[in-house]
Amino acid sequence: MLATRGTQVPTGDGWVHEVKWDGMRLLADVGGDGIRLTSRNENVVTAAWPELAGLVGVTGPAGHDLLLDGEVITLDEGRPSFSALAERMHVRDARRVARLAEARPATYLIFDILRLDERDLTREPLSERRAVLTSLGLGDVSWQVPEVYDDGAMLLDATRQQRLEGIVSKRLSSRYQPGARSPHWLKFAHRARTSWVIGGWRPEVGSAHRLGAVLVGEPTTDGLIYRGRVGSGISGKVGPMLMALLEPLTIANSPFADAVPRVDAAGTRWVSPRVVIDVESLGGAKGRLRQPSFQGVRDDLEPEDLMGREQT
Repeated sequence: MLATRGTQVPTGDGWVHEVKWDGMRLLADVGGDGIRLTSRNENVVTAAWPELAGLVGVTGPAGHDLLLDGEVITLDEGRPSFSALAERMHVRDARRVARLAEARPATYLIFDILRLDERDLTREPLSERRAVLTSLGLGDVSWQVPEVYDDGAMLLDATRQQRLEGIVSKRLSSRYQPGARSPHWLKFAHRARTSWVIGGWRPEVGSAHRLGAVLVGEPTTDGLIYRGRVGSGISGKVGPMLMALLEPLTIANSPFADAVPRVDAAGTRWVSPRVVIDVESLGGAKGRLRQPSFQGVRDDLEPEDLMGREQT
């Protein structure tokens, strides 16, 4: 279930408000046979988050059979950081996953429960789902059930001061609608973060091989439409990581349906548009991103997921 972008924080006792976490959405299917973690585009990512294996049996010797919804985050200087999380999202090697889990431990922030043993909770209101979730006592260094608040305006202001991503307001009577972008869940973000598809990359100035910037576009029914060049935020380990993802996707011609400006196209190595990244910017002007900054690869999204969808 997805949130719709809101215009005014709702008031009244029919709503609760949560912190909007800067992480990766995960469903956790927990039972006697183990745990299965699934991303928003239905990829199984269990191996990437070994810290969460301990959820099995956590509610008692036998444990419950649970289906949980939440956000996995990593912290950088005490705040959730998607760019820090992105260092782990694409890693599949077990030894490297273990090292990263120790260096950048993840926390699963659980905000909903969809199944308790054989009880399907999706048809029940959020107020009841929340009561069931809090009754389970799920609290540990690697998973928590965050608080909800009655005063949305206060929470929005507090998250702004603390430089968090924003808030989500949820109607207490709302049922859980898998895959739906619901008006009963409203999101209010402080930063303009959007997801785009890479269609090419440019080498650093003075180098023929080191990646210095990527060219991104928006998937539409008319093809991939060019939205700009992103160079900020690509340094250190980021460049080689992107190169490893993009080099196998090399193609001869531009994948963009429209003309790429000559200043951006010159020297660009074109790639098949498969890699999705998150970008922070000051919005757009004349169809181009203003002062874009790379934030991370979205292994949980495919280009098709961006078609006709509200940017997140």
